[in-house]
Amino acid sequence: MKHDRTARPSVAANDAVCNGLVAFVGAVAYGAGCSMAADTTLARYADSSALRGPLGALARLREGLRARADATVDRLLGEAMLARLARLPGARGGAGVDPFGFDPDVAKWAVLAARFLAVSYFRAQFTGVEKVPAGRVLIISNHSGQLPLDGMVIAAGLLTRGEPPRFVRSMVEKWTATLPFVSEFFQRCGQIVGVPENCIRLLEMGEAVLVFPEGARGISKTFDRRYKLTDFGLGFMRMALETGTPIVPVAVVGAEEQYISLADIKPIARLFGMPALPVLPQLLLPGGFLPLPTRYHVYFGDPMTFTGDSDDEDSVIEEKVAMVKATIQSMINRGLKERKSIF
Repeated sequence: MKHDRTARPSVAANDAVCNGLVAFVGAVAYGAGCSMAADTTLARYADSSALRGPLGALARLREGLRARADATVDRLLGEAMLARLARLPGARGGAGVDPFGFDPDVAKWAVLAARFLAVSYFRAQFTGVEKVPAGRVLIISNHSGQLPLDGMVIAAGLLTRGEPPRFVRSMVEKWTATLPFVSEFFQRCGQIVGVPENCIRLLEMGEAVLVFPEGARGISKTFDRRYKLTDFGLGFMRMALETGTPIVPVAVVGAEEQYISLADIKPIARLFGMPALPVLPQLLLPGGFLPLPTRYHVYFGDPMTFTGDSDDEDSVIEEKVAMVKATIQSMINRGLKERKSIF
């Protein structure tokens, strides 16, 4: 019996990549005045007869502040990074955005914060970035660390070290679409609602899409289960087969120690509708809400290609998924042996 397409697992996996990237930097960009809706509204007033009135003055003030903020971000990013952002692949419409609303001019706010955390805070080391092929690709990685900062680091690596530079696209939870301003910022940063149809369209557009098949099970692991992969979802493999997309396995070493969880209080977590409630002793220390500055090691493996029917029974798809999972586990084990220190 063929697999029911309507029951295909979602790629959102509770907290995909830039839930980490944009959730962390969303407040930064929001506070810096990156509300596209407000900019558009004030721009309309600025072009009208209200230009000489209070609203026109407010519009000019906002535009001036935004211009100064953009200039500051450009200076901090540097010419080299701005040149890489200008080379990002993908079709842009008349407004400078792609069909999903991705706007590099807005995303650079997120890039600035992501680069700082990945390069300066976590001092990430990347191996094998050159193995990521041009064109559409699925980046499949282990997931850990209580907060999805691992996805942010992977994204930063592909943007700063990849050739050509890639801006990783990821799926975000459906509820984010209900958040004023934040939902639009997510779109401008290239993140879209996590349904398979959106992911398939991104792949057909030639984008790089990051998926964590472990989902919440992986990111909320307790310390005694560190670097042991949990069950993988099957959705990513079905999409790879449907679109003929290569899979690049990725292993992240270093995220497991950023927040050390001694236990997961599941009854209380279920009571509040949370996927997990970790017990983190470091929260009792001054500044303990910050992740420990562990050193990240990110390994990109050789691309894997699969053939077959995307609607095959789960048992058939599971065999292919098992190959990807075994590859990533082997990469993790090798990375742990090579690592000299957590920091």
